[in-house]
Amino acid sequence: MLEFDTADVRNRNSHALEAPSPAALPATPSPECLREMYEVMVRSRRLDERCWLLHRQGRIGFHISGIGHEAAQVGVAFAMRRGYDFLHPYYRDLAMVIALGMSMRDVLLGSFGKQGDPSSGGRQMPNHYCYKPANILSISSPVSTQLPQAAGVALAEKLKGGDRVTVTCIGEGATSEGDFHEALDWAGVHKLPLVVVVENNEYAISVPMRLQMAIERVADRAAAYGIRGVSVDGLDVFASYAAAKEAIERARAGEGTTLLEVRVVRITPHSSDDNDSTYRSPEEKAHVRAQDPLPRFQKQLLEMGVLTPATIAEIEQCAQAEVNDALHYAESAPYPPVTWAMGPVFAE
Repeated sequence: MLEFDTADVRNRNSHALEAPSPAALPATPSPECLREMYEVMVRSRRLDERCWLLHRQGRIGFHISGIGHEAAQVGVAFAMRRGYDFLHPYYRDLAMVIALGMSMRDVLLGSFGKQGDPSSGGRQMPNHYCYKPANILSISSPVSTQLPQAAGVALAEKLKGGDRVTVTCIGEGATSEGDFHEALDWAGVHKLPLVVVVENNEYAISVPMRLQMAIERVADRAAAYGIRGVSVDGLDVFASYAAAKEAIERARAGEGTTLLEVRVVRITPHSSDDNDSTYRSPEEKAHVRAQDPLPRFQKQLLEMGVLTPATIAEIEQCAQAEVNDALHYAESAPYPPVTWAMGPVFAE
């Protein structure tokens, strides 16, 4: 018989988190680390794909995808002191939260709105990630609202004299919101230990970037707030890791906030409720798919000798088995009792 106590779910399914010291983070990830990065990307991709199928089958109500963003998210997550630094994610950060310790069971319990969901106990929409053991802080549906909260967490850490860095992620569309400007102004004035990662896929739902801003790079906006702005190829794990590592180390050393733009692609529609054929041509969609970061990283690791065809097959098999296990577990879990809707909101 399955038990669905939240703490029990965490104990049995979540990956152990061990915060490395800053000195333990190498300039270039080790072969073991590169393999782990690849495993996270594959696990995230297979779970993401299954969620699309579950939605089309009417078994879950909503899904929002991170396909095309995985290389950037893995690069950033592995540059953090996992389980030590704070993350204010956004709804497309599936690979990021898996890298930081959430399990597939954790994610699917949220997708099905089942009891034991560590994000909200089944009360939030899917993809609104929160996981206290990994210092992943809850988000809200309104775009960019996590930014002032992340700046507040960073300010609190600075006032306490700690060295934890807060990382928060948004899409480029969120940089048109007032919360973005207020948070970065505050971060610049107080030189906060904060890294704002903009996962720029060039679409805010159906609005292309050229209709959102009259600048070439989102990172150009950093100068207005007296903070550092960096723009990198977010389809490249190595570039994303190096840029995130430098930004996090600067923040930890008291050198202030970085606006880190990682240029990615959105291979899927905005969400399971969107039809991108109404605003993207077949040629554009084919061009985007051709930039998929997963086969690009796989090719790099094969050339480096980190992966072999046999290890790739093994990783794929393990990922599919994990997806199947998580799906069975989440579908078998009970829904929260009705009284849970009136339960703790502020205290727990």
